Amino acid sequence: MKNEMQTISAEVPDWAREAIRPGRYEPWKRLLRTIREYQNQEGWLKRLMRPLIVLRHRFWSVVCGSDIPVNAQIGGGAIILHPQGVVIHPDVVVGPNCLILQQVTLGTGPVPGLPRIGGHVDIGAGAKILGGVTIGDHARIGANAVVLENIPPGATAVGIPARIISEKRKNGG
Repeated sequence: MKNEMQTISAEVPDWAREAIRPGRYEPWKRLLRTIREYQNQEGWLKRLMRPLIVLRHRFWSVVCGSDIPVNAQIGGGAIILHPQGVVIHPDVVVGPNCLILQQVTLGTGPVPGLPRIGGHVDIGAGAKILGGVTIGDHARIGANAVVLENIPPGATAVGIPARIISEKRKNGG
């Protein structure tokens, strides 16, 4: 039996994670849908719909209480389970299948540049990833951690400032 951490890819988006299910109140999925629709702007009809998409994005941003720009570079299969207080700079790159919890900030900091988040990274509640740092695939960032340095793939980082407590996940992910 495969472990869940081994089956989630850091490269191939799992779009089922973002699928809107009828009858369920999951505003973060509707917010992500507006981002996907905005970025999928090909043809004159879709460009004509752009103002409506932006309006819907603003509505879901207010409902979610988050500041995620409509042109955010978020890989497919993302989960932003509790989007309240999530702030993402528009030029931050987030890989596929990432989990972002509430009160997370991804933005500028003491190191020049902006964060680059690998695939299948779990970012705990209240974490701050600031400046030109790279978070490797399958890494985990603990709740309230302040990341100011690179985190290698598979590592777990916690604390203020964040320090690595584990180099690889126990399950080989």
